[in-house]
Amino acid sequence: MKTLFLIALASAWNRRLTLALSALSIALAVVLLIAVTRVRDAAQTSFAQAVAGVDLVAGPQGSPVQLLLHAVFHLGEATDTMRWQSYQTLAADPLVAWSIPLTLGDSHRGFPVLGTTPAFFRHLRYGLQQPLSFSSGEPFNGLFEAVVGAEVAARLGYRTGDMITLRHGSAHLDGHHDDHDHGAEHADMPFRIVGILLPTGTPVDRTVHVSLASLEAIHLNWQGGMPLPGLAISPQLATKFNLTPKTLDAVLIGLHQRTDVFRVQRQIADFTGEALMAILPGLAMDELWQLVGSVERSLQGVAWLVAGAGLAGMAAVILAGLGERRRELAILRSVGAGPRHLVTLLMLEGLTLTAAGLLTGLALVEGASYLFGPWISARLGLDLSTSAFNAAEFRLVASVFATGLLASLLPAWRASRMSLADGLVPRL
Repeated sequence: MKTLFLIALASAWNRRLTLALSALSIALAVVLLIAVTRVRDAAQTSFAQAVAGVDLVAGPQGSPVQLLLHAVFHLGEATDTMRWQSYQTLAADPLVAWSIPLTLGDSHRGFPVLGTTPAFFRHLRYGLQQPLSFSSGEPFNGLFEAVVGAEVAARLGYRTGDMITLRHGSAHLDGHHDDHDHGAEHADMPFRIVGILLPTGTPVDRTVHVSLASLEAIHLNWQGGMPLPGLAISPQLATKFNLTPKTLDAVLIGLHQRTDVFRVQRQIADFTGEALMAILPGLAMDELWQLVGSVERSLQGVAWLVAGAGLAGMAAVILAGLGERRRELAILRSVGAGPRHLVTLLMLEGLTLTAAGLLTGLALVEGASYLFGPWISARLGLDLSTSAFNAAEFRLVASVFATGLLASLLPAWRASRMSLADGLVPRL
């Protein structure tokens, strides 16, 4: 076996350029397969970490996935709102340990603006139950104060003490803002940045946080999404109004005992004041992944097609090379090598080529994770630094290796059919 392996290596070295291209195609297929798996796992982890410690998300009745996307990931529009009095009733429940009211709808240079309370910074957790921390400054404690996420500060170059203005309406999906569009700008009531959060890899990084009262204040002279003509209210005058919000978009709830989660969920579903619902973030996340599961399966299907093409190319290269190696194989037959030895030789070549492609692909994946992982984490919130070679990836590699074994059977069988006379008698 050792001798055959050395012969296979020597033969492969003589055809190194052609075989290297085949190994590269296998490597790229492995990169695609593992990249799809790692990005999926990182996305699932990132989504789950965004609501760590939250037992329930309450809001108006509707789609659980839409409520989750709007309240946690700040995507989409709220289909309805819940009354402030309903929130107070929910927060006063003795089973509720803490609650965080949320209001969305405004934006700043493409980033969403979240209206909430200082409880957001005390109780919200991410990752492995890690609390929010500040790189500079502190939580807002008054009107017209803002706390920005790490990505907002980094991309816009903000520091504590800088002044910003909010824009009426949701953030653009592309993250850009038309500086010439001042029609919906709350330019008369600027905010001062009092805190910048450390990176979390969650939607918090891409959000501007202000108080609920501040959002009420900047909309005092607005109606129907437009400013009222001739009615100007200064920031000083706004403090004289009652700035208690009338409605909310959602509420994040933490319980004293997680065993009470279904009991509280039923209480909210049976709420008599208005039609409300409460969702378990984990279950809603599973439903979300079921919706996007077809995309994941499509990507994996494409990756397997690429892998199949690479392995088929490898088999074709080895098979095409048999014509040039007729004399080599005949000489091996003449010195005592039987069909079994030729089959073993060709399969060793195929497996060696497959192994080289697998190792190259794994090296490329690890190198790309190391080099581009921080950038991907900062821009997309996907933490690839914790990705490791796990059981799922081992199954992928084993499947590719087994497919490579099957692909090498055809040229091995063809070589075994070559006769000694075929190799020694030249063709005319």
